[in-house]
Amino acid sequence: MPEHVLAIDQGTTSTRAIVFDSVAAPVGSAQVELSQHFPQPGWVEHDPIEIAEAAVNVAKQAIERAGIAPDDIAAIGIANQRETTIVWDRTTGLPVANAIVWQDRRTAEICRELSKTDQARNIQQITGLVVDPYFSATKLMWLLSVIPDGQVRAEAGELCFGTVDSWLLWHLTGGEVHATDATNASRTMLLNLHDLQWDPEMLDLFNIPEAMLPEVRGTADDFGVTDKSVFGAEIPITAMAGDQHAALYGQACFKNGQIKCTYGTGAFVLANKGATVPLQHSDDNETGLLATLGFRIGSRKTYAIEGSVFVTGATVQWLRDGLGVISNGPQTIDMAMAVDSNEGVYFVPAFVGLGAPHWQPDATGSITGLTRGSDKNHIVRAALESTAYQVKDIVDAMEGGRSRSIQSIRADGGQSDNPFVMQFQADMLDRPVEVARVTETTALGAAFLAGRGVGLWKSDAEIESMWKASAIYEPSMRESERNSLYSGWLEALRRTLPQI
Repeated sequence: MPEHVLAIDQGTTSTRAIVFDSVAAPVGSAQVELSQHFPQPGWVEHDPIEIAEAAVNVAKQAIERAGIAPDDIAAIGIANQRETTIVWDRTTGLPVANAIVWQDRRTAEICRELSKTDQARNIQQITGLVVDPYFSATKLMWLLSVIPDGQVRAEAGELCFGTVDSWLLWHLTGGEVHATDATNASRTMLLNLHDLQWDPEMLDLFNIPEAMLPEVRGTADDFGVTDKSVFGAEIPITAMAGDQHAALYGQACFKNGQIKCTYGTGAFVLANKGATVPLQHSDDNETGLLATLGFRIGSRKTYAIEGSVFVTGATVQWLRDGLGVISNGPQTIDMAMAVDSNEGVYFVPAFVGLGAPHWQPDATGSITGLTRGSDKNHIVRAALESTAYQVKDIVDAMEGGRSRSIQSIRADGGQSDNPFVMQFQADMLDRPVEVARVTETTALGAAFLAGRGVGLWKSDAEIESMWKASAIYEPSMRESERNSLYSGWLEALRRTLPQI
């Protein structure tokens, strides 16, 4: 058997591919930025064709840079931005509209009205999710209402729906396979979280024809092979997972209670909760956390609870592109440390509303506490600190008033390379933060899952033995200072959102 695995990680702001060898070391990679489209305030779109072409191009580059041939790839694993909704023509394979990105808020009014009904609790019990524009169901319902004859064509089976994993799979297999994995399906608000099948009640509620839906398979499973025209070889595709689920697996969070946080465009905190659906019979239902599938390998299901922060790394991108106070991300480290404290400046980056635990889709961003003594360093520091505060909001909700755990949190993603953010995170949580040696843990998780799917790695224990930390940040802040800083954050939230 070939001993390399190709991971395609299609994210919100970029598409990357990494080739890993048999000991999970990256040996070749490539990445390209993804264009963002904002046709109206609160709307975020991507070009599906750009996504598909970029995935193939970076995969080819990664294979070439690894110094191997396509025949040397044992399997492909796909990780992807979740909830992003794509509809395409089954015959031509062409999209009928731009992809509606997970950050998009155009269906906020639909969700607001739905939240007032008795269906809101039912949706949470069946799907594990709260009613919010974040998820795919209302995006898809909206698309079918604006595509010419969309509903009729969907019911006739002429249109296909998919999240980004399904869209990439369709193209890689030459239109032969229309499928998704259970983790991505669990983010649509259409899947029954208990039996991991499309739920008839949800399909009826959102008026979604089952004829347009992909087949739901496991996370490590048989997803067919690439069409020979794509890479010049038929390569098995043996794993697909939503990016955060891939990261949970890539962080080797295999034990109940283990927590990881991926710091990307947003920050996503997932805690392994074992083999049963969480949050269904407890006060945790009121915390704003989500129940989701962690991953499914064979018949074994692992569930998780999740808190999603919509904007963290995107704040740094805004400092660069919107405000123009930095030219690159690493600059923020020195700027944040150039001042002794935030001096009362707080940044609430609610550019696309607020996610967990607040779920306020209409929230807008704010910077509070500015004085004549404030400068760009204070704003940059406040922007970085906002990441740690938002993650603390979620971890506190996860613990729900119970005794605070001292278990470390495993970190990955772009901001895990920022020592200021990671130290401040450890201080805010008052527990160690372990940064994974391979910070592209989403891609690593996709590779691990693909390797499991093809038998390159035999067990979770084997994968766990390969996980290593590159840095461990220990908390060093006094409790009084931590409490004071966090109180300031909560006050900034209250000023932004009086209802909080």
